[in-house]
Amino acid sequence: MKKIIISFIGFVSILGLSAQETYTLKSCLETGLEQNYSIRMVRNEEQISKNNATLANAGYLPTLDLSARYSGSLNDTENKIRETNETTKTNGVYDQTLNAGLDLNWTIFDGFKIQANYKRLKELERQGETTTRLAIEDFIAELTAEYYNYIQQQIRLKNFRYAMSLSKERLRIVEERYIVGNFSRLDLQQARVDYNADRAQYMKQQEAVETSRIRLNELMGYNDMSQRVHTTDSVIDLNTLLSYDELWKATLNNNASLLKSEQNKTLAALDMKSVKSRNYPYLKLNTGYGYTLNKYEISSTSRRSNWGLNVGVTMGINLFDGNRKRELKNARIAIENARLEQEELTQALQADLSTLWHAYQNNMKMLKLERENLIAAVENHEIASERYMLGNLSGIEMREAQKSLLDAEERILSVEYDTKICEISLLQLSGGITNYLK
Repeated sequence: MKKIIISFIGFVSILGLSAQETYTLKSCLETGLEQNYSIRMVRNEEQISKNNATLANAGYLPTLDLSARYSGSLNDTENKIRETNETTKTNGVYDQTLNAGLDLNWTIFDGFKIQANYKRLKELERQGETTTRLAIEDFIAELTAEYYNYIQQQIRLKNFRYAMSLSKERLRIVEERYIVGNFSRLDLQQARVDYNADRAQYMKQQEAVETSRIRLNELMGYNDMSQRVHTTDSVIDLNTLLSYDELWKATLNNNASLLKSEQNKTLAALDMKSVKSRNYPYLKLNTGYGYTLNKYEISSTSRRSNWGLNVGVTMGINLFDGNRKRELKNARIAIENARLEQEELTQALQADLSTLWHAYQNNMKMLKLERENLIAAVENHEIASERYMLGNLSGIEMREAQKSLLDAEERILSVEYDTKICEISLLQLSGGITNYLK
């Protein structure tokens, strides 16, 4: 019966573990891109720019209005007949007019301003896509960094748990030897202090793990912050195949900020074209079809109604408006600023890439050195443990060997995470951050 109960408990445990969702970096990113509030709002803004890029919004299409108007006038009139010089007066004469009809207005040509407006709207649509891409790349970089921070915090928690277990074992040994008189009360108290310090450090690290887990849930758009996060990755995997020349070439071709600066140049040139369009003549067509009714109270005609079509063409040119010269100067300055902004951004990207590349290379060298140090620290701890068990090593020296091992593990973990952050930043600059989705 006991075996059956144990088997049942084991089966339930397996079901519980399988019911918990396990996340890869890709699944975290996909969930976040679908549910994160900031990304959803940016995509809505992109849709607005797409909705605006229409022929009608640019002015290509005519406008058609249906209107009706009623008016009346109440007057006191005085009429003098020329032949007889007879004067007649009428008070309270009420005349009425009713108009109803369709009016069509169409700007056929206005100096290429309509074409410039349409190109500008299409460029703003493309810029909306670029803005969305920038937001997505920033989000991928942020979530990827937090994903590996979560792994880092979990590894650090395991290291502290191991350090606490070592301190607990040391305390057990000291307590046993204190009872038989091999260790002093000072040794016992020191072992207990060290164990409690390791427990406090472990509890503090549990808080860091929880903070990172909550941040991951927030980035993935979960409303339930208590959602557990179980990752398939247990180590920080590094990309050691990056090349500076390839990264710089990719940055010039794919960087979203650089692409947006090029679009700003195009928009500035279109603004200039829009201002210049006022130097050309304009041609407008207007036509309408409607009904007019007039009612006269004292005229020889009591009422008059008309059904009819009217057509008109307007052609003209603006000779002077007082602002054109100023606007042309400002448009040229805007084009120059857009060019300077692009050059400054290119320089800043090169500086950032160089800085990150040197940090990436230096971290890789440090990682190799720290891994060698860890091997030495592990061996040193093993030797110290053997000597401590034989009574040839003091508790303080044993604690120092344990601290050296923990410090070596901590330095490796920190360097690995710093290297990963450099890798993420380099890929973000070069437009390759979406590789984490593959």
